[in-house]
Amino acid sequence: MSDYQLSKIPVFEQKNQKPEIPHLTRTQVLIAMGVTAVILWVIAKIWLRFGNVILFKWYWKPEHLLIGIALGLIITLISSLSYYFVPAYRRSADYYLEIILKPLVLPDLIWLGLLPGLSEELLFRGVMLPALGGTDLAVIVSSLCFGILHLSGPEQWPYVIWATIIGVIFGYSAIFTGNLLVPIIAHIFINWLSSYFWKIRKV
Repeated sequence: MSDYQLSKIPVFEQKNQKPEIPHLTRTQVLIAMGVTAVILWVIAKIWLRFGNVILFKWYWKPEHLLIGIALGLIITLISSLSYYFVPAYRRSADYYLEIILKPLVLPDLIWLGLLPGLSEELLFRGVMLPALGGTDLAVIVSSLCFGILHLSGPEQWPYVIWATIIGVIFGYSAIFTGNLLVPIIAHIFINWLSSYFWKIRKV
């Protein structure tokens, strides 16, 4: 729509118009996910190599697996309630998920859980959190960076705020349990659940 045509639309209607959603193919989305994961992994490795940082420890512990799954379920439930009762968040989430999820088929959701869940947690909680001292401020700063990573347009601030809040929860879950595996499991589980329910609802 041209600027001239847009100027003929009343202001209140302009505000209610949905932002144009980029149309990506399945291959483009999968490549973008893979490239993003590699970039985050490389940044984390460089930071570990030259930043005198020790990776936040992670190890197998059955109860921590259960904590991660439970945390993922709770966050997914809260996100679902926010989706239904907060219109600004719903519009923001739909815009982001339309770009990422719409071109994908159900088996692709495996990668949607694993790639971001591993690479993002490695960088933001595994490296950035201890690099900044593992303090409350470190949790906030790493969570803000995590939230901004999910910014894909000017209408996305409600989704960015929500991602930042989740980042805070992930950060403290790592600190309180002393195990990076907890936010990794929670992150993967949230991606799987939320993307699956969004996909089947849009079919």
